[in-house]
Amino acid sequence: MTDQSTNASWGGRFSEPTDAFVARYTASVDFDQRMYRHDIQGSVAHARMLAHVGVLSNDERDDIIRGLEEVRIEIERGDFDWSIALEDVHMNIEAALTAKIGITGKKLHTGRSRNDQVATDIRLYLRDEIDLISAELTRLQQGLIELAKREADTIMPGFTHLQTAQPVTFGHHLLAWNAMLERDYARLQDCRKRVNQLPLGAAALAGTTYPIDRFYTAELLGFDAPTENSLDSVSDRDFAIEFTSAAALIMMHMSRFSEELVLWASAQFRFIDLPDRFCTGSSIMPQKKNPDVPELVRGKTGRVYGHLVSLLTLMKSQPLAYNKDNQEDKEPLFDTVDTLRDSLRAFADMAPHLQARRDDMRDAAKRGFSTATDLADYVVRKGIPFRDAHEIVGKAVAYGLEQGKDLSDMTLEELQQFSDEITVDVFDVLTLEGSVAARDHIGGTAPDQVRAAAVRAQNMLASRP
Repeated sequence: MTDQSTNASWGGRFSEPTDAFVARYTASVDFDQRMYRHDIQGSVAHARMLAHVGVLSNDERDDIIRGLEEVRIEIERGDFDWSIALEDVHMNIEAALTAKIGITGKKLHTGRSRNDQVATDIRLYLRDEIDLISAELTRLQQGLIELAKREADTIMPGFTHLQTAQPVTFGHHLLAWNAMLERDYARLQDCRKRVNQLPLGAAALAGTTYPIDRFYTAELLGFDAPTENSLDSVSDRDFAIEFTSAAALIMMHMSRFSEELVLWASAQFRFIDLPDRFCTGSSIMPQKKNPDVPELVRGKTGRVYGHLVSLLTLMKSQPLAYNKDNQEDKEPLFDTVDTLRDSLRAFADMAPHLQARRDDMRDAAKRGFSTATDLADYVVRKGIPFRDAHEIVGKAVAYGLEQGKDLSDMTLEELQQFSDEITVDVFDVLTLEGSVAARDHIGGTAPDQVRAAAVRAQNMLASRP
């Protein structure tokens, strides 16, 4: 990367060159160069609009577009010489364009400012990234739904307070994860609507005196509409905060998944096997198979939370309109995008290949008196008030703890010592299969309901654009 003494785009006002340290300190090109495609995309549309309204000739427009395409090719080939003295991606590209096509390159900036240019670039960049992230989110959901269909009959303990509560199916649990992700997808699409507004044309803060057509530019770039207020247009970063907030929620959900996968893969639970390619070993303990991918996702959640707080803090005291503070929006946003997309990709690759240890899951469901609520409901149906039924079953559980027996392992005589209302049909509800099958309503854990829910979830995915 080269260094120069003065940025020619604004140096006329100054009587001495920028201090070398200050030039490095204030430059953003090291990190904002990732937006080069979006900067060029916005500049091409701006040139077309300027020709459309007669500010540029068609020949000037064509020269600019040709030159920008040459710059893009150089960047992607790795031949572009980024300069700190030119501060950012915008001025680097404009300077390279001017070097290629001469004075016409200097006309490109007519009717715009770097303030509305960067706001446009970030929106173009984030819109593309939301689409990529949404695709990874959908891929993860597809894997979870397919796995849920395969495991619709697999019984496992459901937990509250990490204590055995009631039996559920593994498929039902997987679809709970999918329900979280479905909300996440909806939030991303809602966020995208507010990202997809065009700030270009707001110029520095007050608009421009040139006869620009912002609706034409919006149409060229695929924006829904131009923004309404020029002051807000250049200073607004709500859309970046909103995206980061949505990303923090997704990572929170991913962290919850991760925690369960880490627990379930442990020797203490033995509910699942993770594919070897998503795990690592120990340098000293040869028996270890460490769930590194879920652990890293759980850990990376914290950095996304940090970026959300960083962006909120960045904006909390800024007066209108643009301030140099806003240069600090990009690194938190970029890292949030990278972290979220990579985490989703890792889980989307891994989820379809999770292996359920069905026998271990079933044994665990039997160990924790998970059908106690079923017994209480059974006694209530015999005409006993629920609070009395609760006490009856509590005593039966205490007896089972003393005897080392689950409720389903007790004899009819043993159960009848707690209530004369218990008869032989009690065993229809005390089995694990009977318990899950009895929850046969929408949202319930009955295997048929899980399969129906999986079909509905697949139809939701199929309806996405």
